[in-house]
Amino acid sequence: MADQRSRSKAQSLLQPRQYGYDESSDHVSEKDATEIELEKLVFGDESGFREGIGSHKRHSPELIFGGDDSSKSESRGSEGEGAPGHDEGLEDLDDADLFFLDSGPSETVGGSLSIVKDPRDGAIQTIANAPVWEDSDDERMMVSLASNPRLRKLRLTESEDLVSGKEYTERLRRQYERLYPFPEWASHVKEPVKKKRKRGSEAIQSSEDEEMTSEDGTELDEEELSAQPLAKLLQDADGLTRNTAAGSAKLRPEVLDIQRTKDVGGSQPSAIASLSFHPRYPLLLSSGPASTLFLHEISPSSPSPNPLLTSVHLRSTPLTTTSFDCPSGDRIFLSGRRRYFHIWNLKSGAFEKVCRIYGHQEEQRSMERFKLSPCGRWMGLVGSSRKGGGVVNVLDAVTLQWVAQARIEGHGGVADFAWWADGEGMCIVSKGGEVGEWDIRRKGFVGRWNDEGAVGTTVIALGAKGGREGLGGDRWIAVGSSSGIVNIYDRKSWSPGEEGIPRNPKPTKIFQQLVTATSHLVFSPDGQLLAMSSRWKRDALRLIHLPSCAVYRNWPTSSTPLGRISSIAFSPRSNMLAVGNEQGKIRLWEIRS
Repeated sequence: MADQRSRSKAQSLLQPRQYGYDESSDHVSEKDATEIELEKLVFGDESGFREGIGSHKRHSPELIFGGDDSSKSESRGSEGEGAPGHDEGLEDLDDADLFFLDSGPSETVGGSLSIVKDPRDGAIQTIANAPVWEDSDDERMMVSLASNPRLRKLRLTESEDLVSGKEYTERLRRQYERLYPFPEWASHVKEPVKKKRKRGSEAIQSSEDEEMTSEDGTELDEEELSAQPLAKLLQDADGLTRNTAAGSAKLRPEVLDIQRTKDVGGSQPSAIASLSFHPRYPLLLSSGPASTLFLHEISPSSPSPNPLLTSVHLRSTPLTTTSFDCPSGDRIFLSGRRRYFHIWNLKSGAFEKVCRIYGHQEEQRSMERFKLSPCGRWMGLVGSSRKGGGVVNVLDAVTLQWVAQARIEGHGGVADFAWWADGEGMCIVSKGGEVGEWDIRRKGFVGRWNDEGAVGTTVIALGAKGGREGLGGDRWIAVGSSSGIVNIYDRKSWSPGEEGIPRNPKPTKIFQQLVTATSHLVFSPDGQLLAMSSRWKRDALRLIHLPSCAVYRNWPTSSTPLGRISSIAFSPRSNMLAVGNEQGKIRLWEIRS
């Protein structure tokens, strides 16, 4: 009995309960007023559905509803009895006119199309490239630019702080477009240029050139290397600010007012072997063994400091020396330890490859060490041959033809050379310490003298105005050695000729601050500073004031991040100092008077 009771109780619990359903009969009970009202509120009724369709159709007259004939007649009646129907006249059209073929994207490809209503006359307008979705909370949201260090670069003024969300979005978009401009290749697609195959005697002649250069590196295609965006930048007078300011003020000796600014770019893939400032524009050229040349704009105070303008990679050509030509700066000369060098024309974007110096191939096996004259007419190349001393070959910087050769006697060949300020001569020093004053107009030496206490001479530099015109007009000459000692001489009283230049002059000052081999000697363009450094020891750099020949004591300090210095350059106005190290970083300092 207990089991029967529990089974019957379980069946009664499992049996579904239905409201409005009578178990004793099969018919559905009628709905009361409360149930009908609840159903109308939740699901609506037939009359409300018809009213909703009519109201929606009045706001969207182009919408066509399907349905029975009564619904069509009601919708047409709402528009008026005289209004024409949408389907009138379609029965006489051909089947080909009822369809169309989608032939491709329209003119609005790449952007979005937004339909808006003019508040003045209610006309519908379309706006291309409009955002697909807009958030109404952007106008009510406020963003603080001053509280977040990463957002301070978005401010227009230093005192600006709060901006709306919409303005914040616009400034972020402008900042992104400034850092990553729209590339030209994406807007103007150019077909690849088909090269014509050479036939006959031209093919035989070109094969001889390829055989000579194939051993040293891969041939460059001049059409593949283009710099049209850079050429437009240099041709635009408003794009960059010219260095038209007058000469800098006098600097104080012993104490230098110098301030570090933002570094130039990030870490490059190799050591910075060469640095060069543009003579007219705030541009810095850098390169290294990674075969890549970088061109940065120097603007430390801009929202994106010192941005990268362009870069060029030369396959199988580790770059040793790169330099702007003077005084225009329209071309860049670049070379490595190869039998050839390149010239990059910034206006046209074309690359020119110079493969040989006719008649002097054996003396010039490598073109890695060269210097351009300040007048822009000559190019000097240190020769590879060391028989009976060393040579410097002089080329015409425009025609690239051999002009003259300067040979200096001495053991070990040419250590270094430096052009006179007027570009009509040079000072050549051998590794044994013998210095020769060579005049290109006479194609011969006008004087020879010996560096005092020279032990393995490494570098030579000329700077400052005030010397004799017959010797280029340079007053100071500095000579560095492998022992770290730097001698500086005053050439103000010297004159061309064996009698005008003493055979063993006494140095004006001897600097012994460096304990390893001197690798760099650089005068500032205004002649007030001399930078000397050694790459064989960390932080080995000193600045010397001229004409007092006093070494600055307040800079660099023990915390100055220099590293192993591999290159040094002063800006044309002498107000910026760029230092490259072997870690691939370029530090920048501002020199204040």
